[in-house]
Amino acid sequence: MKQLEDVRALMAQKHVDALIVPSVDPHGSEYVADHWRERAFISAFTGSAGTAVITSDGGCVWTDSRYFLQAGEQLKTSGLLLQKDGELGTPTISEWLGSTLKKGASVAINPQMIAINDFRNLQSELEVYGITLFTEFDFIDAVWQNRPAFPDSKTILLDERYSGQSTTDKLANLRKQLSDANVNSILLTDLGDVAWLYNMRGSDITYNPEIIALAIVTLNDATLFTGLNKVTEDMKDYLTKSGVEIRDYYEAFDALKSLSADTIIAIDPAKCNYALYKAISVKTKEMASPVFNTKCVKNATELEGTSIAMHRDAVALTRLFMWLEREMKAGHELTEISVSDRLHELRVEQGALDESFGTIAGYGPHGAIVHYEADEESNATLKPESFLLLDSGGQYMGMENGKPFAGTTDITRTVALGKPTEQMKIDYTLVLKGHLALGHQLFPFGTRGAQLDAIARQFLWNYELHYGHGTGHGVGHFLNCHEGPQSIRLNEVPAILRPGMIVSNEPGLYRAGVYGIRIENLVTVAEYDNNINEFAHFLHFRPLTLFPYDRESIYIEMLTPDELLQINAYHAFVFKEVSPLLNTEEREWLERKCAKL
Repeated sequence: MKQLEDVRALMAQKHVDALIVPSVDPHGSEYVADHWRERAFISAFTGSAGTAVITSDGGCVWTDSRYFLQAGEQLKTSGLLLQKDGELGTPTISEWLGSTLKKGASVAINPQMIAINDFRNLQSELEVYGITLFTEFDFIDAVWQNRPAFPDSKTILLDERYSGQSTTDKLANLRKQLSDANVNSILLTDLGDVAWLYNMRGSDITYNPEIIALAIVTLNDATLFTGLNKVTEDMKDYLTKSGVEIRDYYEAFDALKSLSADTIIAIDPAKCNYALYKAISVKTKEMASPVFNTKCVKNATELEGTSIAMHRDAVALTRLFMWLEREMKAGHELTEISVSDRLHELRVEQGALDESFGTIAGYGPHGAIVHYEADEESNATLKPESFLLLDSGGQYMGMENGKPFAGTTDITRTVALGKPTEQMKIDYTLVLKGHLALGHQLFPFGTRGAQLDAIARQFLWNYELHYGHGTGHGVGHFLNCHEGPQSIRLNEVPAILRPGMIVSNEPGLYRAGVYGIRIENLVTVAEYDNNINEFAHFLHFRPLTLFPYDRESIYIEMLTPDELLQINAYHAFVFKEVSPLLNTEEREWLERKCAKL
């Protein structure tokens, strides 16, 4: 590959022994715009996650189990070796560099592509081997001919009719938080934080309605750094009236260098990249972004918009599964991709501007691959023999009865395409029991997700079964489908669950080479009726997702009377909420799916 030859020649000129190329952008985004797909460019491996390490005569790419097969094939053209991240015996990048390079070696990394904390950890790990880090040259940009342009999508104004709060009020709240933290300025690098603060959305990144941007806010001023051609007139007027100055994206470096001497600027070392950090010449205070910890609690307008989006999503899913049943019964050939494509069309009809992540449509064995995404090679034909696991979501924005709304959805349903076996029904019901137990659990204010996670796993554990992923992640408002700080998982995360947070409830079970099962609803943390007593202030989860479970896969004899009541009550709620949005045939179909067990 010419790009590898060119980069190795530059490495030799700069006396660099290895080059680390991550998969991220300067904002640490989960998904990245084509402009920053540096690892794919240099290695030929196009998966969404992984890190390449290039040496003078070789190198490796680390990626996780989702991409072992894909990476193994694509890396053949580059000569780079696959390192199976997470498998026993696979060295870390630092360990591999320490065993491959000599003491005194130099390893390069683009400081824009690594967060401060990650840089420090890498630096300390390599110091053990006598290896130093080099950050003074951008090797990839120097050899990337015809590099995709900086993203050029236009801004979308999501004013308080959609967001429930003006940027002026958000800035006032942020400034109070800064004063309370004894700082007078903050650098915001997370795209979701900037989008939320300035009531601004866009389409620079697939699935995430964000604009590539940075922000600096002081006690008196606020600045947005982005591509000037991206800002529409209505967005410009709105920000100007909110006291926000608009400057070019790359002027952020000069702005950081020219801060007044009395500035104390807050930065989040888990998110801010090392290049920006190096540009700061004043005192810093490292702390989690107050915006990050504020936007996770949705206000009434955001929750209402999400609810409307859920209703529209339910219409799309009803039509999708009706179509799926009809086509399967008629013997027409369907594939994982044709199901994904049809669902996308139906969501667009309901006002979705995009998917909220790449649809996971896994039939049979593919359902056991947690983050599977079908391509032309893997695309399986559906048969009436196994489960179809369908994990998907949409980004909605529009008008409902003359009122603006916006919201993000994420739902997983697993359905048997034929008559389920007894084992399929047992497995499905164990997952469903955990889903119900978590969804109906009361908990006192101050509870963290890690304290609830085992509630969803208990029934699987009693059968010596387990799943490796977290049970719940936070969800944004017309923003990232994966949003923190809240989560529900086994490992400890310090964020408590607060009223207004949206989180997923998605236990699963994956039998490798056979099938996968996952059942997911989005829920919001809410006050429980008569929630405060002499013992505690109690909260509960209120369901947002509106679609029935797969009745045919439920082993009714395994359910307690209370669980049966919970399912029937949820199905009655789904039918009540969704049926007015459907035609007669669709209502009849949904009524059958929501009938009492």
